[in-house]
Amino acid sequence: MLAWIFTGMVAISTAAALVLGRGAELSGAVIAGAQKGVELAFGMAGAICLWSALGKLMERVGFTGYLAKLLKPVLGWLFPECRQDPILAGALSSNICANFLGLGNAATPMGIQAARRLANGKTVATDSLCRLIVLNTASIQLIPATVAAIRSTLGAATPFDILPAVWVTSLCSAGLGLAAAWVLGKVWKDG
Repeated sequence: MLAWIFTGMVAISTAAALVLGRGAELSGAVIAGAQKGVELAFGMAGAICLWSALGKLMERVGFTGYLAKLLKPVLGWLFPECRQDPILAGALSSNICANFLGLGNAATPMGIQAARRLANGKTVATDSLCRLIVLNTASIQLIPATVAAIRSTLGAATPFDILPAVWVTSLCSAGLGLAAAWVLGKVWKDG
């Protein structure tokens, strides 16, 4: 569906530029936009490699294991299934730790593994699976690495000056999302 929307936007823009006699400006904007896209991709690639490597290093030295132990009471409360499933507990803690570091790309494989284990072959989303989706969507971030990489690539002098705002908004969105999932889980079962 998005491909059709994007194609429609390009077609409308091209037609409008041709009708208004601004084809040269459109072609210049296309070239400039493509160049900016490549610059952004390369700028982000370096930062993502750095933070992903840092995440792997933290995993190898046992820091993510330590974080998993710290998260165990919260994970057991949010996802009771992980008390009996150590693979699920590991996938959940790795996913949440990667999200803490703002590494959505690195969090995805562990999130998919956790979602598959929570679904357990069922075709209907359980309350726990919904909570996982809410946590991944809201993703509490201590270090917004990807956003900082984008800000740095686009010329921000201090790309991490957004930290307080990120902390407040991610805590609020995760808290409200989990509260909504809990309320809707109760209403859905009772209604």
